[in-house]
Amino acid sequence: MSAAPAENSADAPPTPAAASPAFRVVSGAPSDVELAAVTAVLLATLQARANAAAAAPRPVRVTAWQRSQRGLRRPHVPGPGHWRGFSG
Repeated sequence: MSAAPAENSADAPPTPAAASPAFRVVSGAPSDVELAAVTAVLLATLQARANAAAAAPRPVRVTAWQRSQRGLRRPHVPGPGHWRGFSG
């Protein structure tokens, strides 16, 4: 005795007609060609933003050790008169 697969809409993947719309027309009555043009522009814009985000340099993470370091001083140069500016 084999059971036939249940045809439950919750188990089946959504069809394009059953999926939620990507956007909604609020006013006017655009033709299918106009809706296709708007969809193409929106998808191209989203793809361009995704490419720009992927190509953007990642911020450099600064460790606590790097933050706590003091700025480096100029090197001490031995010679006459050079010790006057020494602040130890």
